[in-house]
Amino acid sequence: MEDKPLFQSFFMGGFECSSHRLRSGKRLDLLASTQHDKYVVQDYQRLQEQGIYTARSGIRWRLIETKPYHYDFSSVCPMLKAARDTGIQVIWDLYHYGCPDDLDIFSPEFIYRFRSLAAAFTRLLINESDTVPFLSPINEISFVSWAGGDEGYLNPFAVDRGLELKMQLVRATIEGSEAIWQIAPHARITIIEPVINIVANLKRPQDRVQAEAYRLAQYQGWDMLTGRIYPELGGQEKYLDIIGVNYYPINQWIHEGPTLRRSHPMYKPFRNMLAEVYERYHRPLFIAETGTEDRRRPEWFNYVCGETRAAIQAGVPVEGICLYPILNHPGWDNDRHCCNGLWDYADENGEREIYEPLARELQYQQKLFRQAELEYLNFSYSNL
Repeated sequence: MEDKPLFQSFFMGGFECSSHRLRSGKRLDLLASTQHDKYVVQDYQRLQEQGIYTARSGIRWRLIETKPYHYDFSSVCPMLKAARDTGIQVIWDLYHYGCPDDLDIFSPEFIYRFRSLAAAFTRLLINESDTVPFLSPINEISFVSWAGGDEGYLNPFAVDRGLELKMQLVRATIEGSEAIWQIAPHARITIIEPVINIVANLKRPQDRVQAEAYRLAQYQGWDMLTGRIYPELGGQEKYLDIIGVNYYPINQWIHEGPTLRRSHPMYKPFRNMLAEVYERYHRPLFIAETGTEDRRRPEWFNYVCGETRAAIQAGVPVEGICLYPILNHPGWDNDRHCCNGLWDYADENGEREIYEPLARELQYQQKLFRQAELEYLNFSYSNL
């Protein structure tokens, strides 16, 4: 880890802030449907009651830029004020899958307007607070490129244009990062992507090359940003400032087959995945999203935390773990009640019922990480 922790707390809470369109035409707004935008102060206070002082959240571009290059930040200013007043550190997503309807994401105009948005929001941030800004330009370039560029599942609903979309999003990330640093040179940029593992079916050894190529493709966005591939995009190592990895129970599978369970002999320990990312880029990293649904929540969190401690002990500088989402929310496709958070829907007074089994696991893990930190400090001092 860095000498000084990057984040105010090792454990974080992530507020789902997707704001994209689905093929049906439905526009999502998870900050509104979870009522986090309405009860943001109470939600931040709830985090603090659980020993969490860092959060992930996001802005809603379509509400901010209703006319090209004209910005109305009224939808985010209450959230900025709540963060300042409560002392919560926020990592802000600028693009969490959604943009204004008039924008063609494949056009040069998308990059120009994204850069301008990044600059305008950074100015607002530094005027509202004297803390170090943490921003994530585009959340999950790889997922957007696959879901929106290859599968036509979410905006821009393209098919067989995944690589083109990925290159466009990398360009936008570079331009957005430059705009941020021009205004706030001390700002930190988080580049967040899912980490995956794909293996060939033992009965189909001929699939090994293809499965491995697919697995390695998870690094394509990061490699583009560093300039290791497609250098014409303008990538440099500096654009990979802080790495965020997203990891869920569905992130390992057999090529063209089912999800791998942790009991499967080919399941890759999460500690090894973290180590591979670090060995490849040598950048500080954090688990930007992890969680699951229903009664499996505490056990999954226990697994991720145990693997993270093992990675840290092996020298991987993991700076934090973000429970994501921290609030239960309506499902994207069918509005089903997704019980995957630490807290449930808000009542008419803004109160949320906490899921006690996960809260107890969080308290247990906080204790274990404090003990591990003390042991590390004692070991360091004894070797001076």
